[in-house]
Amino acid sequence: MRRRLEWIKSQNFQGFRCSECNWKFKPSGGPVGASLGEMMAKYEAERDEEFAGHVCLDNLRPKRAKDPAEQEKGRYWKL
Repeated sequence: MRRRLEWIKSQNFQGFRCSECNWKFKPSGGPVGASLGEMMAKYEAERDEEFAGHVCLDNLRPKRAKDPAEQEKGRYWKL
């Protein structure tokens, strides 16, 4: 699979993340620029540079817990 930027909105975070790992873009500071267009361009350049430079293996997502029903089912098969 090829990683890509995704927009997410959750209770704890709203912004861009990697589709393949737990990397999230956190801007280094507030918007800077003489115009809205310049601010957007700088934001996008910083985001794209950090995304291109991150290593997915350094940002692995935590494994999800199994469904309790599945865990119970598995217990009976292990002797």
